[in-house]
Amino acid sequence: MGKLDFSVLIKHSDRFLEGFLNTIQVSIMALIGSFILGAIMAIFRISPIKPLNWIGTAFVEFIRNIPLLLVVFFFYLGLPALGISLDGFISGTLGLTIYTAAFIAEAIRAGIQTVPRGQLEAARSSGLSYVQAMNLIILPQAIKIVLPSIGNQFINLVKNSSILAVVAGMDLMYFADLINSDTFLPLSVYTIVALFYLVLTLPLSFLVHYMERRFGQSDADASRAKGKPKKTKPTGQVTM
Repeated sequence: MGKLDFSVLIKHSDRFLEGFLNTIQVSIMALIGSFILGAIMAIFRISPIKPLNWIGTAFVEFIRNIPLLLVVFFFYLGLPALGISLDGFISGTLGLTIYTAAFIAEAIRAGIQTVPRGQLEAARSSGLSYVQAMNLIILPQAIKIVLPSIGNQFINLVKNSSILAVVAGMDLMYFADLINSDTFLPLSVYTIVALFYLVLTLPLSFLVHYMERRFGQSDADASRAKGKPKKTKPTGQVTM
């Protein structure tokens, strides 16, 4: 019990693999869902339409200030009281998506506010609608600015997916608890689980750092290009 025994990984490889694949699945689903919902709520928060602004602000402030476990329990234990029953996997995925979306919305909102307002006004004056201007002009710049913050939220999402174990969500931690109850080798079981999570989070962390450097380099190149003096044609030269 006091030393590592990695043979437990071989003996229970089927459980570890099923939990690992389920964790990947829930992470991808929640990642996509939270990004879309977070972007929508960020636009709501800065919308000139007051009801949308109130909805976005209420969503972000409420969700950010309650524990993730309560959000998951709302879907797993609260909805059955209304006649809607969801299994642990779906309840955990929805809770994780909504919880992460609140933090992503705040990050994107901060990024949008760093983009000069004149760009939105110029886009509107060129004939684009508010939604088109946001999608085509403002959001791409805002997301690039806050990419490290969004990337950190995605990494936290993968780690927070362990909340599914509480509602029998069939994730990696859920199967780890089952294996531990059978083997009584907590040090070995949870060390293996930690390595599985590192397999997921480390590549994502490296990807975020890589994209951050790439975007930073492209911005630096663009700034240097703008700073170059314009070439002037010799006086007296005939131009067409």
